[in-house]
Amino acid sequence: MALVIRLQRVGKHKQPYFRMVAIEKSRGSRGKPVEILGSYNPRMEKPAQKIQVKKDRVDYWVSQGAKPSETVDTLLKAAGVSAPAPAAKPQPSAKSPAKHAAKKA
Repeated sequence: MALVIRLQRVGKHKQPYFRMVAIEKSRGSRGKPVEILGSYNPRMEKPAQKIQVKKDRVDYWVSQGAKPSETVDTLLKAAGVSAPAPAAKPQPSAKSPAKHAAKKA
């Protein structure tokens, strides 16, 4: 059971509001979350009012192996919660010209 911490939209049309949830990776964006960890309201004026986070619960789920999405990681940093960055996708390695030249010789 791989868990992720991501945003789940619950706002009306043209009135965005998001929940920060711990959810199984295989569930869809509208799936039932394991736990609601906070909220994000981008329509608020003050940055302190935009993000509401249960810091202790986020730390708990991260310690259990849940990985925050890139957006959630950015929001957590803005809220002052230190969560590890999500694992970077492996980049395909470009072949070195020196290795390619060595094969021809």
